[in-house]
Amino acid sequence: QVQLVESGGGLVQAGGSRRLSCAASGRTISSYNMGWFRQAPGKEREFVAAISWTGGSTYYANSVKGRFTISRDNAKNTMYLQMNDLKPEDTAIYCCAAGPTSRWGYRPSDFGSWGQGTQVTVSS
Repeated sequence: QVQLVESGGGLVQAGGSRRLSCAASGRTISSYNMGWFRQAPGKEREFVAAISWTGGSTYYANSVKGRFTISRDNAKNTMYLQMNDLKPEDTAIYCCAAGPTSRWGYRPSDFGSWGQGTQVTVSS
């Protein structure tokens, strides 16, 4: 099973940018579709973005489309989430996830391995 560790979270002003990283160990991420989810206090976990194992397909939640970019570097065994034009409503714990290549989707059930998360706080 792949182990995932997120980094890059922190405090940022509205309109600012942040890049999150998801470093994998144990197995190569080239064997997985990857995704980002987030959870704000008192809210359900929410899908943010997903990228296929080749990097050839991506999918975004409407709330982040045009502002966030998901990418991966299989050689570095790392996935990224570039977040631009951040808004206070983007404040959440961001978690990365890995799922089997046979299941391309955006639901939590499409992913089997999860990181612990990194906090992103956007101030107004």
